[in-house]
Amino acid sequence: MAVERTAVNPWQWSVGLGYNQGEIVSGHTRTLYCAGQTAMSGDGEPLHAGDMAAQLALSLDNLEAVLAGAGMSLANLVRLNVHTTDVDLLLRHYGVLASRLGAAGVAPTTTMLGVTRLAIPTLVVELEGTAVA
Repeated sequence: MAVERTAVNPWQWSVGLGYNQGEIVSGHTRTLYCAGQTAMSGDGEPLHAGDMAAQLALSLDNLEAVLAGAGMSLANLVRLNVHTTDVDLLLRHYGVLASRLGAAGVAPTTTMLGVTRLAIPTLVVELEGTAVA
């Protein structure tokens, strides 16, 4: 059975920002809950201290690697939580995230949270996703 996704948007403003207010998902057979992905190397070393755009891109690369390990891609993402130590700085670089999600043809439900710090002090952004297939 194919996965069917139906956007739920009582207001349209969020669509312009690249996310849906809600999504009904039916017909899925597998759900993947991804741990928070950050700008960590394959060896577990934090990279790109102080560079929001580079950390955001690498966090997305790492999220895609987890998805690929489950036979999925960004197109399967139905939920994305974004945690950052600097919301204003993240918003200036949000195009890095929005363009990759748009290229995948997906607008997952999204929550952005400003936090005091992440587990490793040099990290400024963490992406946590849920995907279905």
